[in-house]
Amino acid sequence: MKRGWLFLLGLLLVFGGGFLAGRVQTADGITVTDVAVPGADGVTLRALLYVPKGATAKTPAPGVLAVHGYINSRETQDGFAIEFARRGYVVLALDQTGHGASGGAAFSQGFGGPAGLAYLRSLPMVDKANIGLEGHSMGGWTVLAAAAVMPRDYRSVVLEGSSTGKPFAAEGTAFWPRNLALVYSRYDEFAPLMWGVPRAADVGSGDKLRAVFGTPGPVVADKLYGDVELGTARILWQPATTHPGDHISREAIGRATDWFAQTLEGGTPRPAGDQIWMWKELGTALALGGFVTLMLGAFELLLALPVFAGLRHAGQAIVQERDSRWRLNAALTALIPAVTYLPLFLVGALAGFNTVAPQWITNQLLVWALGNAAITLLLGLVLKGDKPRFDTRWPASIAIAALSVAVGYAALLASEKLFLTDFRFWVLAVRPMTGDQWKSFAVYVLPFTAFFLVTLRAFCARLPVQGDSWLQSYGWAKWAMGGGFALFLLIAYGGLFLTGALPPLFDPLASIIAIQFWPLLATVGVVAMFTWRRTNSYVPGAILCGLAVTWYIVAGTATHIV
Repeated sequence: MKRGWLFLLGLLLVFGGGFLAGRVQTADGITVTDVAVPGADGVTLRALLYVPKGATAKTPAPGVLAVHGYINSRETQDGFAIEFARRGYVVLALDQTGHGASGGAAFSQGFGGPAGLAYLRSLPMVDKANIGLEGHSMGGWTVLAAAAVMPRDYRSVVLEGSSTGKPFAAEGTAFWPRNLALVYSRYDEFAPLMWGVPRAADVGSGDKLRAVFGTPGPVVADKLYGDVELGTARILWQPATTHPGDHISREAIGRATDWFAQTLEGGTPRPAGDQIWMWKELGTALALGGFVTLMLGAFELLLALPVFAGLRHAGQAIVQERDSRWRLNAALTALIPAVTYLPLFLVGALAGFNTVAPQWITNQLLVWALGNAAITLLLGLVLKGDKPRFDTRWPASIAIAALSVAVGYAALLASEKLFLTDFRFWVLAVRPMTGDQWKSFAVYVLPFTAFFLVTLRAFCARLPVQGDSWLQSYGWAKWAMGGGFALFLLIAYGGLFLTGALPPLFDPLASIIAIQFWPLLATVGVVAMFTWRRTNSYVPGAILCGLAVTWYIVAGTATHIV
C-alpha cells in the first residue's frame, strides 16, 4: 500500500476530476455528444454537440456555432459552450480543419466554418431563424467564412480576440457581418496584426474598426451602434485580459452570452454573471495533475516488479554543496532554453512543413529542442567536472517508460469514454491522438527524446546535491527546468501589462506558446528527479518525457499538409 499510494492518488484525481467536469458540462439536463460533421472532399470534421433540455424538433432552440483558435481544439471553448447551452442554445463546438480530431489541412475549407454552419442548420432541434456564430482568434475567421458563404443563414456574430479583413477573412463593413459584437481584450497580443493598431486598448481608434462600425469617430466601448432588426448592430467590449485569457475570463464569456440574448430569440435568460464553467476547468485541471501523478505512480509500481529489479538504484549525487559552480549550472540550465527560445523558434519557421513532418509549430519547437541539445553538449565539453556513474539499462528503461505512459494514455481514453472530457487547464491540454497524429508522433518522438536524453543527463549530473530532502530536490528541479521561462513570461507580460504592448522582438504567437513552457518544463524537472532518485539514471525519465511530451505536442498542434 505504501508503494501504491501515488498510483491511487493519480486515479482519484483523474476520475474524480473527470466526474466533476462531466457533471458541470451536463448540468441542467444538457446532453453532450461527439459528432461527425461532413466537410468537403470527403474530409470529416469532429465537434461536440451540446443540446439543452427541451430542445426538440417540436420545440426548436436557437443554435450557436462556437469555434476555437489556432493550435487549439473544441474543448478550449468549453466555457463559452457550457454557458451558451445553459441559456438554452444548441451549441456545436467545432474542431477546425487540421485541428483536434478533425481531418483536412489547417486553413483549408474556410477552416471548416461553412460545413459547421450547414451541419448546425441541419439539426431538427435548431431554430434556423436564430443562429449565432462565435469564434476566438482564428475561430473568428472560421465563423466569418461561414457568414460569407451563407450570408442569410445566421443572425449575429461574436468575435473574441479576432478580426475581419485580410489575409484570412472578408473585409468588414457597416453591414457585414450581421449584428457584430467584438470582444477584444485590452491586452490582446495580436492588435497590430488584426486591427492595425499598436495597442489593443486603442483598437476603437483604428481606421479598420471604425469602418466596420460605420462611424467617423473613434468607436466607444460598451456603446451600441446600428440596429439589431436591420442586422447592423455593432458593439465593442474590452475585458482586462489577454488573447488566451479570453478563454478563462468571466467577462469575455458573459459579454458573449449577453450579445446572443440581445440578438437571438428564444433560449433561457440568465444573468451574465451566472456562470459555472470554471468548475469544469477545475475538474479537468485536477485530472491533468492526476495524469502526471498516475504515470509516476505506475513507474514506481512497475519498478517493484522482478523484471525491472535491475533498474532499482538510489540516486547518487556527486555535487556536495550548492557552491558557485552549482549556481552557474543551475542558472545555465534555466536561462539558456528561455534565451534561445525566440530566435530558434523563428529560425524553425523557415523549416516550414511537409508530408513527412506535417506540423509547422512542432517543427519550430523541434529546432529549438535540437538547438538546445547541441548547446548542452558543447557546455559539457567546456564545463568539465566530476562525471557521475549512472546505472544505465536501456531495454528496461525503454520498457518501464513506455508502460508508464501507456497507463496515462489508458486513463485518458477511459476519461473520454466515461465523461467525454480530456485533461487540461487553460492552454495546457493532453488529448487522445488521431490516426494522423499517431503518424506524426512516430516522426517526432525520436528527435524529441534525443533532446531529453541530452538535457536530463546534464540535469541529473549537475543539479542533485548530496543530502537534499525530497522537498529541496523537487523544488530546485522545478525552478532549474522552468525558471527561465518564468522570467521570460515576466518580461513579456510585465511589459504588456505596463505599456499595453509586448516588448520589442517578442513575437505574439511565440509568447503565447511560451506560457505552456513554464509548467511543462517544471513538470519535466519533477519527472527527471523522481525517476533519477529511484534508478540513479537519467534514461528512464528522459524516455518517459520524450514519449509524453511528443504526444502532448503532436495532439495539440495543427496539421498543415495541403
